[in-house]
Amino acid sequence: MALYYHQMYAYRWCHDIGREQAANKPLLKTVFQVMMRLFSPRKTTLLFVIRDKTRTPLEHLEPVLREDIQKIWNSVAKPEAHKDTPISEFFNVEVTALPSFEEKEEQFREQVQQLRKRFANSIAPGGLAGDRRGVVPASGFLFSSQQIWKVIRENKDLDLPAHKVMVATVRCDEIAHEKFSCLTSDAEWMDLESAVQSGPAPGFGKKLGYIVDVHMKEYDKEAIYFDEAVRTAKRQLLKSRVLNHVQPAFQKMLAHLRTKALEKYKTGLNLTLGSGKGFAASVRETTESSLNEFDQGCADAVIKQADWDYSKILEKVRRDIEDHTLSVREGKLSELTNHAKEKLRKALAEPVESLFDAAGHSTWASIRNLFKRETETILPEFRKTLSGFEMESASSEGTVSNLRDYARSIVENKAKEEAGNVLIHMKERFTTVFSHDKDSIPRVWTGKEDVRAIAKDARSAALQLLSVMAAIRWDEKPDRIENILTSTLLDGSVTSKAANASGDPLASTTWEDVPPKYTLITPSQCKSLWKQFKSETEFTITQAVSTQQAHKRGNGRLPPPWAMVAIAVLGFNEIMVLLRNPIYMFLLFVGYLLVKALAVQLDIHREFQNGVVPGIISVSAKLVPTLQNLLNKVATDQQQHGNHHHQEAAAEAPQPQQQQQLPPLLLSPRSPMSELQRQHMPFSRVPLSPVRKAAPPSSSSSTSSSTVSSPRNISEDQKPSPTVEPDNESNSAYSIV
Repeated sequence: MALYYHQMYAYRWCHDIGREQAANKPLLKTVFQVMMRLFSPRKTTLLFVIRDKTRTPLEHLEPVLREDIQKIWNSVAKPEAHKDTPISEFFNVEVTALPSFEEKEEQFREQVQQLRKRFANSIAPGGLAGDRRGVVPASGFLFSSQQIWKVIRENKDLDLPAHKVMVATVRCDEIAHEKFSCLTSDAEWMDLESAVQSGPAPGFGKKLGYIVDVHMKEYDKEAIYFDEAVRTAKRQLLKSRVLNHVQPAFQKMLAHLRTKALEKYKTGLNLTLGSGKGFAASVRETTESSLNEFDQGCADAVIKQADWDYSKILEKVRRDIEDHTLSVREGKLSELTNHAKEKLRKALAEPVESLFDAAGHSTWASIRNLFKRETETILPEFRKTLSGFEMESASSEGTVSNLRDYARSIVENKAKEEAGNVLIHMKERFTTVFSHDKDSIPRVWTGKEDVRAIAKDARSAALQLLSVMAAIRWDEKPDRIENILTSTLLDGSVTSKAANASGDPLASTTWEDVPPKYTLITPSQCKSLWKQFKSETEFTITQAVSTQQAHKRGNGRLPPPWAMVAIAVLGFNEIMVLLRNPIYMFLLFVGYLLVKALAVQLDIHREFQNGVVPGIISVSAKLVPTLQNLLNKVATDQQQHGNHHHQEAAAEAPQPQQQQQLPPLLLSPRSPMSELQRQHMPFSRVPLSPVRKAAPPSSSSSTSSSTVSSPRNISEDQKPSPTVEPDNESNSAYSIV
């Protein structure tokens, strides 16, 4: 912009219209302020020359320009005298345009020549000069110019920048804009930006620093001849703009480094923990390694042109590591705690259950010893493992205390579970003691056992089990539970009609000296359980007594001695009659054999083991069929004996000499048993007739002839015929009959 006495003109690029700095709006504002403050109102021509006019018509550009000038005028602080003075009182605004010199050189020169003529004829009517008010003659021009210059120098508002500063500002802006555009379209930068989006780019800082340095050097090379202050300021603006453009890629690189550091920490921590090192030591070692790698990666990603601070990202990495450490720590502690709980459960649950099964006076003492032994074995090991976490003493002891409480809960829950099934265990204990002796051999009720004493011992054992299950005893302080139950229940006072509620020690819901939380079975519940137990075990005692009575009756078949003496005295005549007549003796003997055979066949002893009445019913039902079967067998054997006798008679007639050649049956004691059986086999199947039984004994020759088999019999014995040997008393009886 050039300033003359009565006229001013300014050059503007067509594309700068509407901009703040490029359109020289601050300069126009300063001119307006000074003109109103230092000079009186007079017409001054403001000529705006628009360079490199585009296809946009001047009629469209001129209103925009005039509107900007009016806005500047309205924003200027005016003196009171000119507060409402319009801009037309001070300035005559004109606008013209010139084409592009490079595109339309001839037209440009022609219009410039016309503009030059307007300046040369500016004082002519209608020229560029304003009104003629305050015109100074030529003789006073020197003095007037000196005064004006003096005013300009003394007034700082009129200290306008030099022309070279204005040129440097515009030109450096253009160079900076050009270099920034070159950087954004640089192939190396675009490749680096694309690479960093997918993952960490190796050598990111060196590559990015080189790219920025190249374009900054190009700016310095082109702007070196312009004003240093302007050049430096514009360089700083360019640098700031470039760094703002590339910083997102740097932040992306830091994000990748953050993720990589966290993954390295996770992997390293797992490997270190797998090697058996303590948790806290593993965390320290792995954290230091991961943070050092992240810090080295950030240092490599930073460029020398920027002082980027990555401390915030480093803090985020620390927080990520701490969060993961906390998560792993909680998981490891939970895993260790669950493992210790499982060991405690296996060490306590089954042994405690076994102790309750064999409940006795020392059951709770054994449980306390077991609890102490197992906790003193497992908890120190768990505490030693916790030392690797370097926890605070209070926290570590709290965890161990919780684990000890868990062990107590295992015992208490098992006690509650067994207390819920106490009636079943009492009946099992009663059955075991009542039905087995001290050597665990099943009892045989022969009638010599004291059922009352055995039942009392069995009930006492069951009651002892009930007293053990009635309460949890963690301390060694003795209690009176067993004494109260024994004196109240075992002696039978619980069923006494004379007992009243005030004198009944079981009419309560708590035990003496036992906290309610450790009470498993209240006294009143013990009373109800004992009643139910007695009613359900009464049948077992009754059955044992019945078995004893049946055994006594089974062993008492013979009459008592006094009865035998009475029979001998009172039946003396009958006995003598039997002795004088052998036929009666023979019939009595045959009857005895028949009864004996029936007794063996019916298995009388086994039938009467279940009782007298059931034995009588069973024997009466089997008597008739058994008797018929016995008679049929006797008839069959007698018929076979008759057939065999006829065959012997037929065989003796044609072979008289062979009978004389047979030797008598003389077996030495050394003869084999098979030979004895073979020679006696034909006679074992032939029943003896009563005639032979009653015949008088003959001489040795007749005995030998009666015992020696005929040749016919010998030939029959040699044949493979089925034989039935006597197995029991019934077969012997049949043979005798």
